[in-house]
Amino acid sequence: MLQLLKYTRKDFDDYYSIVADDQVMKYITGNGMSKKQAREKFTSIMQINEEENLLGYFKVIDHNHGLIGDCKLVRYKYDRSMLEIGYLLKYAYWRKGFGTKICKKLLGKSAEIAPKDNIIGVIDPDNVASKRLLEKFGFKSCFIGEENDIPTEKFILCR
Repeated sequence: MLQLLKYTRKDFDDYYSIVADDQVMKYITGNGMSKKQAREKFTSIMQINEEENLLGYFKVIDHNHGLIGDCKLVRYKYDRSMLEIGYLLKYAYWRKGFGTKICKKLLGKSAEIAPKDNIIGVIDPDNVASKRLLEKFGFKSCFIGEENDIPTEKFILCR
């Protein structure tokens, strides 16, 4: 069983254990984050988590394996009327069905919080697994190009 626990300030080491890995970050930033980069990002995560009661960034805990990754359900920064979902898994848990379970949990949570809001997922166009996962849940590609000099594909789930 998976549990999503909102990050708190004491969780930096857990966060860093995920984002420092080059394989995990391949489709996010291209490389694992340095401790300094991770601290900066974690500070922004804490700001979002403290401002938002139900939304935010979460540790993903599997009752058999412990910490396996993290995920987010946040207001989309370019259109606050939409929600954005995303997740990262430690490499050892890739291709084991955890992405599907996380997506299902995030969509369930979004239906409780804002059932009429559209949801966006932003991925690297080369990330075939994430593309298939979003399509499996009914998301449709709505943008392929570059955003902030990063190859980007956006998928939307209209409600």
